[in-house]
Amino acid sequence: MSERLLVVGGDAAGMSAAAQARRLRTAEDLEIVVLEQGEDVSFSACGIPYWVGGQVADRSDLIARTPAEFAAAGITVRTGTRAEAIDLDAGVVVTAAGERLGYDRLVVATGGRPTRPPIPGLDADGVFGVHRLDDGAAVRAAVAAGARRGLVLGGGYIGLEMAEALQRRGLEVTVVLADPLPMQLLDADMGRRVCDGMVAMGMAVHTDQAVREVLVDAAGRACGVRTDVGSYEADLVVLGLGMGPEVRLAADAGLAIGPTGAVDVDRSQRCRDHPEVFAAGDCAQTFHRVTGEVAHVALGTHANKQGRVAGSVIGGRPARFAGVLGTAVTKVGQLEIGRTGLCTTQAEEAGFAFRTDTIEATTRAGYYPGAEDVAVKLVTEAGSGQLLGAQVVGGPGSAKRIDVLATAIWAGLTAEELAGSDLSYAPPFSPTYDPVVVAARAVSRTEQG
Repeated sequence: MSERLLVVGGDAAGMSAAAQARRLRTAEDLEIVVLEQGEDVSFSACGIPYWVGGQVADRSDLIARTPAEFAAAGITVRTGTRAEAIDLDAGVVVTAAGERLGYDRLVVATGGRPTRPPIPGLDADGVFGVHRLDDGAAVRAAVAAGARRGLVLGGGYIGLEMAEALQRRGLEVTVVLADPLPMQLLDADMGRRVCDGMVAMGMAVHTDQAVREVLVDAAGRACGVRTDVGSYEADLVVLGLGMGPEVRLAADAGLAIGPTGAVDVDRSQRCRDHPEVFAAGDCAQTFHRVTGEVAHVALGTHANKQGRVAGSVIGGRPARFAGVLGTAVTKVGQLEIGRTGLCTTQAEEAGFAFRTDTIEATTRAGYYPGAEDVAVKLVTEAGSGQLLGAQVVGGPGSAKRIDVLATAIWAGLTAEELAGSDLSYAPPFSPTYDPVVVAARAVSRTEQG
């Protein structure tokens, strides 16, 4: 008799788990059913700002595989089906329609929940999240209907990307954030570079201003926001306030929730108290590669990898998730931003004695056309020179240098070891000494006295 794998959630983690389990087990051996409350599966939420901004032409371009394509591979996807409850004792998921679906293995991949603080007016027409493809379609429709002033709440990845998208569509853009600077996972000196870059693009950036109210007009539509400092008018408001784990279903069922607020799992993505249940993606807790401490980092890269680990284990192949560094890149206009590992605040909280070094260089040989300024900041353990974290801010060609630094941190290299590494050189791509190496040399030179 075949077993049934039931997956709740049809995006990155859920579909990666389903696809990997199917690669390892036949349809005769394992029935796979995916429940997705929306109408799309395997879609790129990260691509929504670029669809809104016009770089991506069509909604379908953001969909990796359709339900029909999964069906052809032996995976049943039921869209428009919301899982309402999990009965762990009975091994059953109950849908919103009251249907009871049994399972032998269960993957909870309910994803993240956009942060929506209790602000009056936040649910008004004209206030948009950026979570699903329908959200992107709604923003595009508002722009097409004649919106001229866009207001973005928040200065993280989505906030910056949506600010750029709206500006590309010809809107006057205002960004309001409660934090002192955009990109709070950067140190203040690097965040200042980002803020200055946004202002240079013509955006109005208002920091240290928590929104107290979304203003609405006589028709009940958002027309601006009010802070303790002042009011700002808008034709549409976009929320970029971050993501938390969506764990209502798991918590109500009695699955253990970790200190990060996400589902507690081991490194095989199993729920610790129910080994037949797995959790992966933005709803699951993980651990930081540098500190070893529990962490919650909502990124599609992690979700896909965690889903694959869960699918491998379900398929009979041992696998373990290796942890996270929080490596991420983004851009606003021509300014590129990358970060990995620990920023100084995180290093301090983790108890490291650390130092920081920042160098300025160019992305190419200075004489080569298109050379852009780039700043590289390293956070290292004082004395040993162990790499703990890195940040990069600069012009085109800057951001992906963070991958070299992430690899070095992942491998446990010191700054001195990185400084001696064999990186490529040609004038169109870098100076003789790549900025990554220059930063590492700055640390190792001082550490050696």
